[in-house]
Amino acid sequence: METTLRGVGVSHGVAIGEVRHMGTAVLEPPAKQIPADEAEREQGRARQAVEAVAADLNARGNLAGGEAQAVLEAQAMIAQDPELIADVDRRIAVGSTAERGIYDAFSHYRELLAGAGEYMAGRVADLDDVRNRIVARLLGVPMPGVPDSDEPYVLIARDLAPADTALLDPSLVLGFVTEEGGPTSHSAILARALGVPAVVALPGAVDVPEGTVIAVDGSTGEIFVNPSEEKKEAMTRAAEERKAALSASTGPGATSDGHKVPLLANVGGPADVPAAVEAGAEGVGLFRTEFLFLDDSAKAPSEEKQVEAYRKVLEAFPEGRVVVRVLDAGADKPLDFLTPADEPNPALGVRGLRTLLDHPEVLRTQLTALAKAAAGLPVYLEVMAPMVADRTDAKAFADACREAGLRAKFGAMVEIPSAALRARSILQEVEFLSLGTNDLAQYTFAADRQVGAVSRLQDPWQPALLDLVALSAEAAKAEGKSCGVCGEAASDPLLACVLTGLGVTSLSMGAASIPYVRATIAKYTLAQCERAAAAARAADTAHDARIAAQAVLSGE
Repeated sequence: METTLRGVGVSHGVAIGEVRHMGTAVLEPPAKQIPADEAEREQGRARQAVEAVAADLNARGNLAGGEAQAVLEAQAMIAQDPELIADVDRRIAVGSTAERGIYDAFSHYRELLAGAGEYMAGRVADLDDVRNRIVARLLGVPMPGVPDSDEPYVLIARDLAPADTALLDPSLVLGFVTEEGGPTSHSAILARALGVPAVVALPGAVDVPEGTVIAVDGSTGEIFVNPSEEKKEAMTRAAEERKAALSASTGPGATSDGHKVPLLANVGGPADVPAAVEAGAEGVGLFRTEFLFLDDSAKAPSEEKQVEAYRKVLEAFPEGRVVVRVLDAGADKPLDFLTPADEPNPALGVRGLRTLLDHPEVLRTQLTALAKAAAGLPVYLEVMAPMVADRTDAKAFADACREAGLRAKFGAMVEIPSAALRARSILQEVEFLSLGTNDLAQYTFAADRQVGAVSRLQDPWQPALLDLVALSAEAAKAEGKSCGVCGEAASDPLLACVLTGLGVTSLSMGAASIPYVRATIAKYTLAQCERAAAAARAADTAHDARIAAQAVLSGE
């Protein structure tokens, strides 16, 4: 009997196949006391396992490249965290085995994060995965990971760790479904980069029996369990029609009546550039520079190393626009040489631009490197600061850019509600705005972007979030300046039409989403997009906003 379940669609496409469940390691090792004279040996075992897992994560990152590499290198840093290792040593010294010391130390850290409600609580899945990998190595049991199968399947898991998501084989994994996670989780972002249909935050997902045939719609978030032949044929036909439409849609982004909407790519480094170029990106709307700083959390990369990496990306888009976000450190991206170790709530403390203003030499080196990387290239370089709260922040960043001799447009990211509310004031100091809808939603609704339980409030269709987008776009228009969106909201084709109707001047997304967005925007006039935007803002819930916009665009 066919049944329908609904989660949050995070990666476009349709997948139909049998269910396979994620394998897990033994989570809890036995608790037993060891003699005092064995403590040193057990501490050595623990350290060897930690280093082996960190090396494995870094190796997986090197294989995956791009955004996945940055995510996995961050996980390796978790494994080697000095405070965690010291806690493990203490526990072994009083009688724990290596595996039990690891398990208890990580579990204690997990409880602290979750209990304090910190931003890092959203990385609990990452923390659990690192713990399980170390414990599995110590116990000599298989590592957690995707199941072995010779036939294609749909993967179901409680949650997917980045280490597994990054190396999924799209020829075998038709799509995946998770019970936890959110639309802006690491796994969701990596799924979009891979082009694998995915649905997250689906209650009861792990209860679907192994071998059951399901159909996954990564656009709507619907899961059809035991779908009828008619349903499978209809979904397959719709997927083929969508693929044909994508192939027919080429060139710059624009509405059907010629209103230009540049479609740009989000990239994490040079490894992401080929996919962006192949997708027809008109430039880069968000160049995340954190990947350079994750190689060694103890010190910043040299100016020379930064120049080399930046130039590779800039050279890929001659005559194109490349928007670079300066280092966004802190909260979920801690760096030993920058991030305070004792902040009670890192998400609301010193992160982003605040960190850089506290360490002006790091900002100065990055801006100088960008200036040198762009020298002599026919590229339109724009540089923006993360986590700008007000005009004072914007002025401090613009002054730093000028002092570094940077010949580029200076901009501010709108990720804090105060920046949207006072956008015209901020635009007195900078030349453009870029909306980071992931963090803007998080701070607007007090809803951690990694926690599945509050994914309803992370939905970019939330009317309150659309109101803040509209405020920012209206302010930019009044000042004769641009206002783009570089958050994950831009990757939703229907929402991209609404954002266009709200007055957003460019859209930036993962490369895999560009063809979908280009084809969808090209079907509607600017006036239709504006009416859809008005209908969405008039709704009271995210679900109703989507339905209202869809009704307008379909002519209902």
